[in-house]
Amino acid sequence: MNAYLDFEKPVASLEERIAELRAASEDDAVDISSEIARLEAKSAELLASTYASLTPWQKTQVARHPERPHFRDYVEHAFEDFMPLGGDRLFGDDLAIMGGFARLNGRRVMLIGHEKGHDTQSRLKHNFGMGKPEGYRKAVRLMDIAGRFGLPVVTLVDTSGAFPGIEAEERGQAEAIARSTEACLALPVPMVAAIVGEGGSGGAVALASAERVLMLEHSVYSVISPEGCASILWRTSEKAAEAAQAMKVTAQHLKRLKVIDRIVKEPVGGAHRDPVATAVSLGKALSEEIDALADLPSETLIRTREERFLQLGG
Repeated sequence: MNAYLDFEKPVASLEERIAELRAASEDDAVDISSEIARLEAKSAELLASTYASLTPWQKTQVARHPERPHFRDYVEHAFEDFMPLGGDRLFGDDLAIMGGFARLNGRRVMLIGHEKGHDTQSRLKHNFGMGKPEGYRKAVRLMDIAGRFGLPVVTLVDTSGAFPGIEAEERGQAEAIARSTEACLALPVPMVAAIVGEGGSGGAVALASAERVLMLEHSVYSVISPEGCASILWRTSEKAAEAAQAMKVTAQHLKRLKVIDRIVKEPVGGAHRDPVATAVSLGKALSEEIDALADLPSETLIRTREERFLQLGG
C-alpha cells in the first residue's frame, strides 16, 4: 500500500522499518528474521487496534481512500459474465454510473453502480463517481429491463453526491434523481443495494432505495458530506470531524438506526488492503440476500420497500 491516512502514521513507520530490515537482510549475513517477525506482529496488532476504534471522521477518510476498490474491482472479483450497457437513449452515456447484465453466484442479475476511477485519467473519465442526469436515466432504463426480464437488481453505491455542475442542472438533475428513486421503489423484482464507499445525498439514494441495504464496515452514508454540513452549521469545513460524529454516518450507527440491514466486514486495515477478499465477501453477502428475496411476489417486494422508507425516522 502506497497511501497512508493521517491516523495510520504509526503503522506506516513500522511497515517502513520492516521493509528496510527485509532489504538489509538480503545483503547481510546476520539473521534478523526474528526481529522482522516481531515487528510484523506488532504492526498487525497496532493496525487491528487502530481500525477497531475509528471515529466517524476517520471512517469517512477510509471510505474515500484512493486505493479502495470500486465498481470495476467488484465486477472482476465478485461477478461473472458482465455485459455493460450504455446510454440513456435521450442524451448520452455517463461513465460515472455503469451497469449491465452479470452473474452473481450463477444467478443472472442486473448490476448498476458508481465508478470513481483509480488514477487521474480514469477519475476524470468517470467524473469521480458523480453521476449526471443521463447516468440516472440510464439506471432507470436498466431497471426497466430488469423488471421486464425478471432479473434481480444489485446496486453498488459509491459517490460523494450527484454532479452539481450547471450542465447537469440544465439537463434536469433533480428530476432524473427523483425518477431513479421512483424506479427503485416500483421494481417488481428483488433489489439489493450495497454502500461500498461513500453514500452521499440523493446521488446515493437514487440507487439505494432497495428492500435490503448493505454497507461495508468502513463505508459512510449521509444526506450531506461532513465538510458540507460543517460549512453550513459552523461556516467552516474545519469542523468536519464534529459534523461526522453528529450525523451518525457510519455503518454501525446506521444499523442501530435501522437505515441499513447488514454490515459486511472488511479485511483488517480496510478494503483497500485486500480488495479481492472484500469483493468475495461482499459477493457472498449479496447472493445470500437475493436468495432470501427470490421467491417473494412482486406485490410483497414493492410493499416492503415502501414500508421500509416510510418508517425511517419514525
